[in-house]
Amino acid sequence: MSGGVFDSASIDKSIAEKEKLTEADGFWDDHEAAEKVMSQIRKLKSRVEPWRKLLSEMDDLDAMYELAEESGEQSEEAEVQQMYDAAKASFEKLNILNLLSGEVDQNDAYLTVHAGAGGTEACDWVYMLSRMYLRWAERHGYKTEIMDELEAEGGLKSITIQVSGDFVYGYLKGEGGIHRLVRISPFDANARRHTSFASVYVYPVLDDTIEVDIRPEDLRVDTYRAGGKGGQHVNKTDSAVRFTHLPTGIVVACQTERSQIMNRQSCMNMLKARLYEYYREQKEKENSKFAAEKKDISFGSQIRSYVFCPYTMVKDHRTKYSVGNIQGVMDGDLDDFMNSWLVAKWKGLPMDGASDDDDEV
Repeated sequence: MSGGVFDSASIDKSIAEKEKLTEADGFWDDHEAAEKVMSQIRKLKSRVEPWRKLLSEMDDLDAMYELAEESGEQSEEAEVQQMYDAAKASFEKLNILNLLSGEVDQNDAYLTVHAGAGGTEACDWVYMLSRMYLRWAERHGYKTEIMDELEAEGGLKSITIQVSGDFVYGYLKGEGGIHRLVRISPFDANARRHTSFASVYVYPVLDDTIEVDIRPEDLRVDTYRAGGKGGQHVNKTDSAVRFTHLPTGIVVACQTERSQIMNRQSCMNMLKARLYEYYREQKEKENSKFAAEKKDISFGSQIRSYVFCPYTMVKDHRTKYSVGNIQGVMDGDLDDFMNSWLVAKWKGLPMDGASDDDDEV
């Protein structure tokens, strides 16, 4: 278990160094700092201990296989097959998890969906996508919180969701881009086929170990009355907050908390996350996510198409992975799409989104 993207010796060394810190006198005097160290230890151990457990299971499988071969009992052969299938599933899951080695891959994530071309259809598409990601999070036992939403006729103009759990950002980061819907419109009395677009942006929730400098003079703060659900309180006070970062033009908003102070803090957290992603992309000269935000949310720039009519198919234009079970995908069955993107990225394969070859999808 060494080399490549996974180096157990290096991880073991880091664990030993951090555990040594916990033995120092006064380690728990600064409880917050101590908790950060303990959290880092837990995360490091989570990368190696499952592999060691799998190696132990493989040893048991070898021993069971030898016994079954000697006895020739049918029941033992079935048990060996069951152990093999379980070990294979564990290996495949750990192999994908192994690809999530980025600085913030283990973090929670903010996911924002915006309506693009398509009018009422696009707003319904935003609602459908938000439900899809909420169901995906539910499948994995992740916690979700709606940070901001803007209602519109037929659905949502935009929505921002915070998804919390282990490696959430690592899994979701490949979802950023333009998503295209093709279906018979339920809003069209003539039952014609419509094409709608929505954009998805994903950025990590940052902890205190990552510094993002935001100068007060670079920030414009607007307050306004929250809309939507929330009772009388949201309609009587200017509790909703919108931050605009003037140098980059990045805008974040939050209206779900009852107090303006809490909404301000949520906005600052989201802005730091957006700026971290922006500056990282600038530094690496990749700019894929920020460039996607500047693209027209329309045909020709999509990363994935969801076709309900005249046939059913969901196709990722970057990896060329596709499935016919569109209802399963809309119910949150996204793991194969995410995993194929992670593998393709690790292999360095070109992933530029839609091309002329994808026009029929």
